Amino acid sequence: MSPHSLKFVDTKNKFSASITSALADKNSKSLINTFSQIIGNEAEKKTTLDQALRGVLGDQIVEKKAGCDDYLSLIYLSIDAVTEGISSATTPFVLLGDVLDCLPLDQCDKIFSFVEENVSTWKSNSFYTAGKNYLLRMCNDLLRRLSKSQNTVFCGRIQLFLARLFPLSEKSGLNLQSQFNLDNITVFNKNEQESTLGQKHTEEKEDCMEVEEGEMGEDDAPLPCSIPIDYNLYRKFWTLQDYFRNPVQCYEKFSWMTFLKYSDETLAVFKSYKLDDMQASKRKLEEMRTSGGEHVYFAKFLTSEKLMDLQLSDSNFRRHILLQYLILFQYLKGQVKFKSSTCVLNDDQTTWIEETTKLVYQLLRETPPDGDKFATMVEHILNTEENWNSWKNEGCPSFVKERTVDDKPKRPTRKRQAPEDFLGKGPDRKIFMGNDELTRLWNLNPDNMEACKSDSREFMPSLDEFFTEAIEQADPANMVEEEYKVVRNPNYGWRALRLLSRRSPHFFQPTNQKFKSLADYLDSMVSKLAKELPKDIPSEEIKTGEEDDDDNGDNLLKDSNDSPSIQSKLVTNQQMDDIAAKLGAQWKMLASHLEMKAVELREIETDSEDVDMQAKLLLVAWQDREGTQATVENLTTALNAAGFSQIADSLNEA
Repeated sequence: MSPHSLKFVDTKNKFSASITSALADKNSKSLINTFSQIIGNEAEKKTTLDQALRGVLGDQIVEKKAGCDDYLSLIYLSIDAVTEGISSATTPFVLLGDVLDCLPLDQCDKIFSFVEENVSTWKSNSFYTAGKNYLLRMCNDLLRRLSKSQNTVFCGRIQLFLARLFPLSEKSGLNLQSQFNLDNITVFNKNEQESTLGQKHTEEKEDCMEVEEGEMGEDDAPLPCSIPIDYNLYRKFWTLQDYFRNPVQCYEKFSWMTFLKYSDETLAVFKSYKLDDMQASKRKLEEMRTSGGEHVYFAKFLTSEKLMDLQLSDSNFRRHILLQYLILFQYLKGQVKFKSSTCVLNDDQTTWIEETTKLVYQLLRETPPDGDKFATMVEHILNTEENWNSWKNEGCPSFVKERTVDDKPKRPTRKRQAPEDFLGKGPDRKIFMGNDELTRLWNLNPDNMEACKSDSREFMPSLDEFFTEAIEQADPANMVEEEYKVVRNPNYGWRALRLLSRRSPHFFQPTNQKFKSLADYLDSMVSKLAKELPKDIPSEEIKTGEEDDDDNGDNLLKDSNDSPSIQSKLVTNQQMDDIAAKLGAQWKMLASHLEMKAVELREIETDSEDVDMQAKLLLVAWQDREGTQATVENLTTALNAAGFSQIADSLNEA
């Protein structure tokens, strides 16, 4: 064994003995004296003391003679050591992690109370930077061990501690990309054969009456079970939880229709069945007041079929469901930075959401107790949530503003010039700018802001004026070689991009095409602009050659408005829906003939698990890439090559 390792072992033993003595005296002076007496490198002594502290803790845990108070005394000692500068700042957090990993959950509760009480210590400059990741990892490990339904309070304490520890702008605690907890699945009976709701309604009514009679007083007459509860309503009601869990699917056409149908039926049930605010609700409110606000909270919905009629009659349950609707509508209508470009509501969807929002607020106001007050509070909270959404869209800037340093030496201020020093005298009021040329330019117009708004200051050309030469050169009939085209000029390309960003809608349209150079991109844009030129441009200025060139499909300069036959040959959305339904799981056989890349196929499989939707996404991707070349003729050719001749024949007949 080398002398260096012997020195480490001896030093560690000295530290261990000093730690034991300090714990007995409940004072860290003996440990500080031992550290100062040992000769060696400061960093090596700190590392050795860290190992000694961890070794003493390990001995306490293995012997099982120490309790939580002994563990906490050792952690307090390590905090004092860090404060005195004789131990590493991460040592208390390492000891906490070791203790929590080795103790059962009931003792972890007491240790975590110590962590909560010392949050101000963890946020101090000595500990925060070194320990924040340790604390975050420790809390996540605890959350994985806890049950969200049985240890709800403990889980909430951990979340509140993290909220107190980290600033609001801490990125690790923010859902920046607006992701959803897709693991929160509501389980209910999806097999109608096993349903118990097929019994006679009279039997259910008697059972309902028996349950309520046991809970209500003699003077409270239970309401009759007037709602026909069947399996169809039960299935539709609980299916809505999947849309609340993953709102993105509401942007899909078929999912939206299902959500719309189920929501209308559910809200119609709530609307037709009014809750009574005279007996049961008043008694429930009085019980909550006498109990000091403490009541049972369930982290998950109870989806038993036997509880369905009771849940529809419960005001708290109804408020839960209605509030879920409002949160969902806020997301669908809101501007979220990380939303996909396809997540856009159409006019019909927007109108339905606005009408349904009014209905939900009306139902909340009609739900006892204190319906008006509850609805007003919910509306206020959701309006406040819009501010948080805006803050996240802006990149979560810090709320802390740096103070200006008052100790900076102030520069001597120059005496402000009098107006006579730079304003001329007389009716002209000429302003002197200190330079003859600047003075001349400044005094060209008495009001410079109005001069900037003058029509003569408009230097931006129109699209047809700027791209006329490029369109002429793009015509194959003019036989202009690639190297001599203006789109190859870098200066021209830079000005073309600026003009397109101001005047052309094509500049901001997403596309799956990939361009190797700016010139290739401009060639594509010129092809699109050539079809949108105004009709008043003389054709001889754009096109040269024989009249037979009109039949040439490569003529880029023909106005799209003059070619309805071409437009009529483009594949429509209805045709793509029909083809996708017929292809089904065989859509990959067509993908190779549409020249789709393997990367695009993997993206399609990731976006949806439904084979019909995958086939539709394949056709949409092909249409986006081909643009005006996404014709019925080209799609028919690909279908025949892939062996789908019957589908190709039905497409031609349509």
